[in-house]
Order: sequence, then C-alpha cells, then structure tokens
Amino acid sequence: MPWKVGRVRITKFVELETVGGTRFILPQATPEAIRGLPWLTPDFATDEGRLKMSIHTLVVETPTRRIVVDTGLGNDKQGRSVPVWNNRTTPFLEMLSAAGFSPDSIDLVICTHLHVDHVGWNTRLVDGRWIPTFRNARYVFGLREYEHWRDHSAAADETATFADSVQPIVAAGRAELVAGDAVITDEITLIPTPGHSPGHVSLHIRSDGAEALLTGDVAHHPCQMAHLDWSSTVDSDPAQAIATRQALFSRFAETDVLVIGGHFDAGHIRRDGAAFRFEAKGPR
Repeated sequence: MPWKVGRVRITKFVELETVGGTRFILPQATPEAIRGLPWLTPDFATDEGRLKMSIHTLVVETPTRRIVVDTGLGNDKQGRSVPVWNNRTTPFLEMLSAAGFSPDSIDLVICTHLHVDHVGWNTRLVDGRWIPTFRNARYVFGLREYEHWRDHSAAADETATFADSVQPIVAAGRAELVAGDAVITDEITLIPTPGHSPGHVSLHIRSDGAEALLTGDVAHHPCQMAHLDWSSTVDSDPAQAIATRQALFSRFAETDVLVIGGHFDAGHIRRDGAAFRFEAKGPR
C-alpha cells in the first residue's frame, strides 16, 4: 500500500534489506547503544540491538508526473567496494512493472545524491553499453553534487559509479542539473541538505495541505535522530552533516509531516530532550 500525501502517492520498492552489519556505516551504533533507545524496536531495530535498514527506491505519483526518487544499486555493476553489490541480477525492473510502473512510464528521476546505492538503476547494460533505464525521463541531479563527483571522484568505486551510472545520463542528454533549492514540480521542492555529500538534497512534498519529507541520507537510520553526532563513516563533511540533521529535524519535529528515509521506513519526528526520536507511521 502506498503512502498518500494529499493527491500525491509514494510507493517504496525494496532492492535489498539488511539487519545489522552497519559497523562500517555507523560504528557508534553498537547493540548496547541501540538497546538504550527502546523506541527503535521493533520497527527500526531488533530486540538484540541490530539495525534494520534497506536500499530502496521511492516512486512518487503526482497528478501529472511519475517520479522515481533514488535508484538503488542496479544490475551488472562492477568495481563496487561491497562485494555483493557487484554483478547483481535482480528482477527489480520486473517488480516495478508488475506494480504498474514500467520504466517507460517514468517521466522524471530525482537523485538526492550520487552515491553508489542511490544511482545504480539510472542505467542498464545493453549490448555492452550503459544506457538510461528510464528512457523517457529527465534525470534531476544537484549541480553542486554533479560537479563534485565529476571533478573529485577518487576511490575506485566512486569512479566506477560515476562512469556507469551518472555520466551516461549526461551523455544521452537526459540530465538536468539544478540548484539545491530548485522547484521541481508544483508539489516538490528541493531542500539543500549537505554534509553526507557536498550537494545532497532532500525533497519537500506539499499537496492539498499535507506534507512529506524524503530525507535521502541526511540520516542513514533513526538512531541518528537521538544521537545527532553519530555521523556515517562515508559522510563527506561530518560537522556539516551534524548541523544539517539538527536544522532539518528541528524544522519538521512535532508536525504531521510524513518523513521517509533513504534507508528506513516512514514516520514522524518528535522532540526528545535536546534531540529527537522517530515514531513509525504504522500501516499505510
């Protein structure tokens, strides 16, 4: 069942789910520390203190657009630093099509940032060439984000990701490079949320008096709402990431805005002392 935000519908499609194994992303989130946040269980953590996370894509339907937000890992990719992210052969596109979202029906793709697990299905491999998966869509990339990875990709997986999942979109003339606060549709405005990456953006959705926030990787997990200083090991600027979390969560705390993470499910942000907690939305 999708989430409804006014006349907007948001549907999540999971490519990969994980439990635990986050010590390389959030080393502070030990089982002991997570058990100290009982509100995380059972929606966001197990009784043993292991984090529940996913790599997923969100399909956003407005009255006039079909939009894919972040595109996961993709198939047939190589050069990734996580072994199981290489040479994948999943029926992800078939899953989208079975739900009524064939790739050709998508007219807009928005990437919150250009990390490996958010751009993979931008392209697919056909006859040895990477071509746009959503051939009728324009792809929205933050200008600052694009320029950073174009000029500063250093690690092997960053270079591979840019080469197979970003640059082919630009070469095909399908990319639209926008400011971090760009208005994308009548319902969707970008919010600059740098820190995890230099040009990271979140999506603010407003329709018929209802609102949603798609955070991307401002936080990888709701535990970072309680511990704003728990920065991911892959944050490009940890100090900026902390400041961004503080500002974004403060803005949307104690409201009815539906919040959906880049790696966790929907809920609402509540104040909890000097920090925050996350209330799961429950059945859609």
